[in-house]
Amino acid sequence: MKLNILLFLSTLTLFASCNGQTSNQKKSTDQFIKGDTVKELGKSIMVIYQDSKNVYWFGSWETGVYKYDGNELVNYTTKHGLLNNRIDEIKEDKFGNIYFTSANATSSISKFNGNNFTTLKAVPSENWKLEATDMWFKYSYGNTGKVYRYDGITLFELQFPKPPNLYNPFDIYSIYKDRKGNIWFGTNPVGVCRYNGKSFEWITEEDVTEFRNEGANGVRSITEDKNGDFWFNTEYRYSVYDSTTLKNNKLYTRHKSIGGLDGKTESNLDEYLSTVRDDNSDLWFVTYRDGVWKYDGKKITHYAVQDNSKNITLFSIYKDNNGALWLGTHENGAWKFNGQTFVKFLQ
Repeated sequence: MKLNILLFLSTLTLFASCNGQTSNQKKSTDQFIKGDTVKELGKSIMVIYQDSKNVYWFGSWETGVYKYDGNELVNYTTKHGLLNNRIDEIKEDKFGNIYFTSANATSSISKFNGNNFTTLKAVPSENWKLEATDMWFKYSYGNTGKVYRYDGITLFELQFPKPPNLYNPFDIYSIYKDRKGNIWFGTNPVGVCRYNGKSFEWITEEDVTEFRNEGANGVRSITEDKNGDFWFNTEYRYSVYDSTTLKNNKLYTRHKSIGGLDGKTESNLDEYLSTVRDDNSDLWFVTYRDGVWKYDGKKITHYAVQDNSKNITLFSIYKDNNGALWLGTHENGAWKFNGQTFVKFLQ
């Protein structure tokens, strides 16, 4: 009798366990989010990113984000769990999770794990650190002087200390980790800040923008060239880690560089929206309405970007995993360089 009861209880326990596993698996499957399969990108494709699986992500300012695996184009929006339909930044962690920030979202960012979106809520903090595995994200605009640091567990909302002798409210427009592992923040309108994990050092607006005291453009791009000099989307270049600068105990030495892209003394092309260094160590500069310019260290080459023979408005340039160059635009989708010119993608 006791043996029969034990067998009955064992069978009941096993049945319940199997039911529990089936339920959990079903729940996990139910959480998979399938976006909308579409035939073309939206118009305002401002940022482009290729992940570790070679999948492309196109961030729009109006219609969410697009995923392209080489065969299918899928659109994700707020109805699929994306935090906001404006995307300003796309990044990936070491586990393959993709993160999206939006200037229209406050104190939170979207995380996509391959199946669905979750929202990371930021925790206001003074926990400034610089760890090799940390991820840094731009905070939403509004002259807050804030930035996000994510350690894989907590999204910290950090307030910058006030820059010395600078009292203007400011936003973070660009974030760059240099070869030494230090983090640089490009702002509008108070210049550039370097954080080394212990202290903050500033290069003021007067030294990195040509629109004096206006903050019309801000430091939207930070790049190191093949010699280790920095370019803060202006006509100048900045030596930071060279022996002369370090010997004199200075943060930087500013050098007059290429000047206006068009070679004119009084040029409107002495500030750029976005800069990237290609696999040949050439620098590529994106302007708002005057195309793309390449600097190989000796000469400058211009590439017009036109639709129906008219210059289009550009926003960003991106180098993918294979070294190919892409453009994000305000109203004309994404463009890719074919070795001779930029052509519209998926047209």
